[in-house]
This record gives sequence, structure tokens and C-alpha cells, in this order.
Amino acid sequence: MFKISFYDTKSYDRIYFDKLKKQFQCEIKYHEAKLNKNTAVLSKGCDCVCAFVNDELDKDTLEVLYNQGIKLIAMRCAGYNNIDFSYAFGKIHVVRVPAYSPYAVAEAAMGMILMLNRKLHKAYIRTRDFNFSLSGLIGFDLHGKTIGIVGTGKIGRTFIKVCSGFGMNMLMYDPYPVKDSDYNYVSFEELCRKSDIISLHCPLTKDSYHIVSHEAIDWMKEGVFIINTSRGALIDSSALLKGLKSGKIGAAGLDVYEEESEVFFEDFSEKIVQDDILARLVTFPNVLITSHQAFLTSEALENIAETTLQNVSAFFHDQKLVNEVCYHCSRERTNCQQRLNKPCF
Repeated sequence: MFKISFYDTKSYDRIYFDKLKKQFQCEIKYHEAKLNKNTAVLSKGCDCVCAFVNDELDKDTLEVLYNQGIKLIAMRCAGYNNIDFSYAFGKIHVVRVPAYSPYAVAEAAMGMILMLNRKLHKAYIRTRDFNFSLSGLIGFDLHGKTIGIVGTGKIGRTFIKVCSGFGMNMLMYDPYPVKDSDYNYVSFEELCRKSDIISLHCPLTKDSYHIVSHEAIDWMKEGVFIINTSRGALIDSSALLKGLKSGKIGAAGLDVYEEESEVFFEDFSEKIVQDDILARLVTFPNVLITSHQAFLTSEALENIAETTLQNVSAFFHDQKLVNEVCYHCSRERTNCQQRLNKPCF
């Protein structure tokens, strides 16, 4: 039986992991604290760590984990940009959940578009005060509008199907296009210039960091909608704020925020939020912010728990690690161990 040290625990995590832990013959030690260099000591006596998007897996944290004998980091999410792989390589293996429910995130993105366009959030508040006026609630037909989709991975492709159901024209940008597809790929600049709505579905890398910049917003149409259900740092928050204040950006739907790690998933309703940009964004009537909840469906949570525990079980039973992050070397290199169906190192 292997023992998992589980960080940043929420009540909904435990429901699904507790349901499966007996099946996978594991023990889970839950911590409410996020993982960082100070809380890493809580993993003493465990075999692996289960972490989430806002945990800190920098060199200092990894060093503590490694010195305590931790052999595996199991990310219960798709992203892994918070891990220092240059230090982890050769010491600690990393696995992830590459796909848990592309439908959950794609549907949430469309929900944001519909809410912002038809002012549903404002209408809901009005009618609770018995204000049934329609003034200021005018939207537009999505049918025939052009949506730019940045990233055509599993979530992006699912979102394409959702948009096609609304009769929208679609432009796609991805540095790694889907082969043999009929997607209308264009440059990122062209996508910005021609799209009425832009939705981000790409991972955060050094190339995509602040892909929505001051320059990119200058390229965009007047009144463009920007939707981000991927990673916060895809958008330069100061550029977004400037675009909203000038009216260049007509609306923004943000399920993620680049400085979210100290705020999202927690209750600050009785405190003063110190992030001035986030505090300002919340005041805009044409900005919808949710707390990284696009993934939050029962189907997704069940898939996350099952895949995470399968990943951990495979590692400790010397089985193929299909979801290991092979970061150090390219899969094109002949000496990549994963080409031989072996762990990364």
C-alpha cells in the first residue's frame, strides 16, 4: 500500500478520492494547506505527493520533498507550469491528468460568452429587486459572428463543436495545428484582427506567456470579447485593464487570473484583497470572473480522481507511465526513454 500526501484539499476532492482509494489500495493523508517549501515537511513518511495548479513546486520545495524520499508528484490537473523540471529531472517523476472533461471547460467558456453577451448576470440581480426593465440588456446574435479559438487541443476541439452549433464562423490559431483537419488556421495577428470573440484554450508556456498583450489588444476589433478558461498568465492583466477602461475590449470572461494563486479557491469576503488589478476588474459590469471553476463537474472530478490514482498505482507497480511529463528531452530524440515505454529517467 502506498501513501499519498494530498495538498490544497477541498471537500469536493475528498468525495471522489475517498470513493476510489480502497480500490487502488492506497492511503491518503489530506492537507488543507497549499504545497510550498514550508509545508513540504508534511509529506514525511509518504511515498508521493498529489498537487494542484496553485501549489508551489519550485526548487526549494522539490528539494525538501526529495530529501524526504518522495519519488513521485501526481498533479491532479493538466497544467504543470508551476514545476521546476530542471531540478526535478533525475530525482522526482511527474505525472498529470491530461484530460478529465473537455466538455466541462468548453461548456463553461460558452456559458461565459452567453452570460456576458445577454447580460444574464445583470438581469438576475435586477429581477431579485423586482426591477424588470430591459434597458441596457441588449446583446447580439452569436450566429454569423467570428470567434477566434487559440489552441486546438482536446478542449479547443470540443469548444469548436460547441461554437459550430451556434452557427459561428471560426478562426483557429495553434503553433501545432491538428494534422489533416479542415480547421481554418490563421496567424495569431489575423485571428485578433478578424474575431468578434477570442477564447483561449492553450497551455501556458514561455511562448504563450502574455500572448494577449498590449500589442495584441491593439490588433483586436473594437468591442471584442475575450474569454480565458485556460491559464491566467496568457493575458497581461495590466493590458486587459487598459483595454477595458478604453472600451477597446467590450467584455472579458475570466475563469483564471495570472496572480490567482493567493486568492482563488479561498474565501476573502471578510478581508481586503490586496491585488489592485483584480479588485478593479471585479468592479467592471462587463467583466465576469469565476474562481477557476470551469473544470468543476462531477464527471470531471471523478475522472481526475481515477486517472490520478491510476497514475500513482502504475508508478509503484512498475507499469507504463502513459501520463508522465517527459520534459527533459524531446520525444523525437532516439534516447528518450518514453520511446521505449519506460519512465522518463
